[in-house]
Amino acid sequence: MSIAALILAAGSSRRLGRPKQLEPWGDSNLLEHVVRRTSEFAVDEVWVVLGYEFERILAESDLGDAGVVENPEWEEGIASSIRIGLDALTRLSRCDTVVLVIGDQPEITTEVVDELLASHAGAGRPATVPKYRYSGGNPVIVERSLWPRLMSLEGDEGAARLWQAHPEWVNEVWFSELAPRDVDTEIDVVEMRPKHPS
Repeated sequence: MSIAALILAAGSSRRLGRPKQLEPWGDSNLLEHVVRRTSEFAVDEVWVVLGYEFERILAESDLGDAGVVENPEWEEGIASSIRIGLDALTRLSRCDTVVLVIGDQPEITTEVVDELLASHAGAGRPATVPKYRYSGGNPVIVERSLWPRLMSLEGDEGAARLWQAHPEWVNEVWFSELAPRDVDTEIDVVEMRPKHPS
């Protein structure tokens, strides 16, 4: 199983009022932190989908070896980033599996991803999703056979409705902890930002 991680980070941070991707985070910014952490997962490639303030975020962030995909349709919502990111992977990557990572969730651990990947490898289903204590969440693992279905999504919703419609596709992995938090508001920044450089 060759695996690409696709970080969805194209949004405009409406609720925060400034690009959250560039929010100071430890010794870097939020997007760099998420890219670094994702690079520690058991994946072969890391890709980032950017949209809002594309040039500025690219100029002010060190994304290492990650591939970058521009989403000119970012205003539509997360489905456009899934579509454009998977289209790029279809053309540019040989990986047969993708881990979809949300760019404003800095607290996803390698342990959670390792458990998801291990379960996925033995499940015989094309998608693996985490189930946290009270809700579903991310990251989600999807095999290439399902990418065309994800590329038909529209609007500002991810793949949750697809999984509800086709439970036979889905391997669920249960975790006792709460779902990872998004950095959406000033309160999130204050509560979640590392207290010391990471």
